[in-house]
This record gives sequence, C-alpha cells and structure tokens, in this order.
Amino acid sequence: MPPKAAPTSEALDEPTPKKRRRGKLALFLGVPLGAALFGAMGFGAGWFVYSNANSPMSQALRMIDRNTENTAPEGRGGLLDAFRSSPDDQPPQTTYFTFDEPLTTNPLGSRRFVQVAITLSTQQAPVIMDHIRRHQAALRSDMLTALNGFTEDEMTGREGREALAATLRDLVNERLEQLEGAGGIDGVFFPSFVLQ
Repeated sequence: MPPKAAPTSEALDEPTPKKRRRGKLALFLGVPLGAALFGAMGFGAGWFVYSNANSPMSQALRMIDRNTENTAPEGRGGLLDAFRSSPDDQPPQTTYFTFDEPLTTNPLGSRRFVQVAITLSTQQAPVIMDHIRRHQAALRSDMLTALNGFTEDEMTGREGREALAATLRDLVNERLEQLEGAGGIDGVFFPSFVLQ
C-alpha cells in the first residue's frame, strides 16, 4: 500500500461539519449575549451617573419642584429666578452670546459707516440663549434700527457707548419679553467698534 500523503494546508483549513455547527452556534448565541452585555453596561453606567442624590440633574429637578409652587404672575420670574440662585450660594455664572456678523450702518445724519460686533450676556437660565438664537433676525433688525438712531457724537467716547449698550440691552429685553415672555439680558458688549 502506498504511503498516505501528508494533508495540505488547504485541507486543514476546510471546516468540518462539526466546526461549521460550532461557528453557527457561537454566532447564534454570541450576538444576543453581546447585545445583552452592552445593554447591561449602559444601564449600569446610567445608574451610576444618575443615581447620585447630589448630581447636577437631581439638584436642577429639586430647584424646579421647589420653585414651581411660587411662580410669579404672568409667567415672569419663578423658574428663571430658580436658575439665577445657585444651591451652594455661589455667584451665578455669566453666559455670553456673540452674533456671527457685525452690524453695519450709517450713524444718524452722517455719510460715515459704523461697524459694530455685539455680544450679549446673561446670568439667568441657559434657555435665554436659546431664545436669542431663535430670534436672531428680529433682534439684529431692532439693534440695527437703534444704531441708526444714534449720531456720530453720541457713539463716540465711553459714555456714548455705555448709553448705546443700555439702549440695545433694553431693546433686546423688550423684544424677548414680547416673543418669549421673559427678557433676561444683563449686558451688551462691543468686541469690535469701528467708525469710519
């Protein structure tokens, strides 16, 4: 009898029916078990993060529950005041919003141009920033109209710019109260102010 030839590497790589069944069984059981394992890990991570009684989410929910009983008339104050006061009596954080494009117009009675970049600040709820983003077009239009009403002399100097900032702040708050029921802008700043 002739000696048997040694099996080639191709023959060794071919799966036997038993190996194929084991591969299918591992795939059939491995996918659901892997998904269950990842789901359990996600649940555990969520439990770990949100089960802490002193987590920021728990503190915010407690402040909302505490202050919904004492809401101000006409929907003003109340909830916004809840965000203004911090639970640890820390000073409130100031949030800034800078408009993407500067405003460019002519001062009243002048042929010169003024180009002003505007930043608004608030120490109230972050929802105020959402209101500003939502109503950017109306706010820019109002501010442009107000800028148009100032003369060159009224815009120059520190006192003139402070008066312009106060006018714009009041104008923005008035528009936000009209559209959203609450103002909340504390300051207006000019990162860039060019008169040419």
